[in-house]
Amino acid sequence: MEVFPLEAKILDQDRGGCISVIAEVENVRQHSNATQDSRERLKAAVHYTVGCLCEEVAEDKDVQFSKQTIAAISEITFRQCENFAKDLEMFARHAKRSTVTTEDVKLLARRSNSLLKYITQKSEELASINMEQKEKKKKKSGAAKGGRTSGEQQTAVTESEDSNMA
Repeated sequence: MEVFPLEAKILDQDRGGCISVIAEVENVRQHSNATQDSRERLKAAVHYTVGCLCEEVAEDKDVQFSKQTIAAISEITFRQCENFAKDLEMFARHAKRSTVTTEDVKLLARRSNSLLKYITQKSEELASINMEQKEKKKKKSGAAKGGRTSGEQQTAVTESEDSNMA
């Protein structure tokens, strides 16, 4: 039987409150097992994807990849992704945020100019689409509330844009 550090403390303490703490240790073990299962499923998914990519490259370049090579590429890829996740978390934490943003991803990709350019382009595309959706939603909610018609809204927007330009 594995002895967790928390469990070792329990064994040293008075037996009165041990039952609830032992139950908590069991919960931690179950969570750990679930996390390990998720990790293994993710690892298998990475291995499968790497295998598919290797097949594509093998067909295009007329080369063969051994199972050991695919396994090694999969392991390296998985470890690199773990490092990326840790770095992204640290970038967000350094900025006193609990959420990873696109700026964190760009910071992570800063050493690869082509990757940084691609991520920046996709980020801008997503931001543009997001703004369009917000504008459409605003127009719908304004018209539904008995507000201006779409023609009146466009005129008002144009006028306000003109006043901002002066």
